[in-house]
Amino acid sequence: MLSTTLREQRSGGAQGRGRRKSALKTAIDKRDMLHMSPLKLQAAGSLKRPLYANPDRTTSHDYCINVGMAAAYNLQVLQRFRFERVLNEDPITHALTILGTLPVEGKTEPAQAIVRIEKTALIGEQADQLFPGQLEDTKLIDSTDIYTWLLGWLEPSKDRPDVKINIVHPATEVHIRKYSKQDFVIVHETPALFERIVKPYITAFPPSRTQWVENILNGVSEVEKVLYRDPSPESGYVLLPDMKWDLTTVSSLYLVAIAFNRGIHSLRDLNKAHLGMLKNIRREAARIVKERWGLDYGSLRMFIHYQPSYYHFHVHIVNVNYQGLPGMTTGQAHLLDDIISLIECDPGDGPSILQRMTLTYALGEQHGLYEPMKATQGELGFY
Repeated sequence: MLSTTLREQRSGGAQGRGRRKSALKTAIDKRDMLHMSPLKLQAAGSLKRPLYANPDRTTSHDYCINVGMAAAYNLQVLQRFRFERVLNEDPITHALTILGTLPVEGKTEPAQAIVRIEKTALIGEQADQLFPGQLEDTKLIDSTDIYTWLLGWLEPSKDRPDVKINIVHPATEVHIRKYSKQDFVIVHETPALFERIVKPYITAFPPSRTQWVENILNGVSEVEKVLYRDPSPESGYVLLPDMKWDLTTVSSLYLVAIAFNRGIHSLRDLNKAHLGMLKNIRREAARIVKERWGLDYGSLRMFIHYQPSYYHFHVHIVNVNYQGLPGMTTGQAHLLDDIISLIECDPGDGPSILQRMTLTYALGEQHGLYEPMKATQGELGFY
C-alpha cells in the first residue's frame, strides 16, 4: 500500500530515479566543484552543512570528490573513465574500488586511475525530513509477524549526496596492489629484521611518494581544511580532516595529525624526545574536537598504524563510536596513549623501547614487505 501510494504521488519509481540522476548531474555541474575553492562554494550557497559545528566559522567541504591538488576532476572528466576491473568490494563500508583509466592534462595517453566509491552515511539531524518525506518508492522484500523488510529509493537532494568518491590518479603499481583485495599473514618483526628488511624498504621510497604530504605541510594544498598548525620543525604538526571522512557525519569523524619532523618515518623512530609532540597532539585534538563538534573528552580513539600506509609520521584521530574502520584491527593500530606510556617507561639512554621490541602485525600479500618478511618467519622459532 505504501509503495503504491508513493508511486502515485511521485509519478513512478523509474521516472523518479531518472529525475534523481538528472538532479545529481545538474547539482554537480552547477557547483563545478573542482574549479571553485571550497570557501567560494560556501559563499555561493552550495554548501549547506559546514565542516565546523560553530556557525561563525568558515570551512572547506568537498561533497563528492577528494583530490590532493585542484585538478579538474569534474563530471565531464569522470565520464571519460574507462573501466578495467574491480579491485575490491567491501559490504561493511558499502564501498567499491575499481581500476580504469582517466585522461591526463597535456598528454595524449590516459593514465591508470583507482576510484573508490562509497555510499554516504545518512544524517541523523535530517531524520524527520528523510522518513517518510524523502522516500520516493519502495519494494517489499519480505514480511513476517511484526517484521517487514523493504528496499527504498530516496528523492534527489543537493544537500545529501549519494556517494563519496576518492580518486588516485595517476596510479602506480604500488597503489594498485594496495587497493586490491588480498589475503593476510601474521608476521613478527624483531629489531634485527627491521634493520635488515624493513628499514631499507622504507628508505628506498622516493620523496615523490609523499609529495602530497609535503604540499599539506608547506601550505600548498588543503589550506582551508587545516584545523591546527604548529610549524616547529622538530615537534610541530598539522591537524586536518582525513580524506576518508565525508566532513559531515560526526559519528564517523576522522582527523589526521601529520608531523613536520621528516626524520620520523614510523613508530619505530619514536623516543623520549618526541613525548612533547605526542602529548600535544592528544591534548589539542581533544580540545578542537570538543569545541567544534561537541564531542567530550574520551570520545576519540587516537592511534598509529604499523605498518603505515605512508612513511611520514602521522596519528589517526577517530570518533570512538566509529566501529567499521578496517584500519583499527589488532596489530596494525597502536593506541597513542599506549605509545606514550611505553616511551615514558624508557630509561632514556640507548635505543628506545619501540626500537628494542618485537612488533607483531598482519601483512597483505600485495604489500612490498610480504614476501621477504614471510620468508624469515621460520628462523624465529616462534612455531
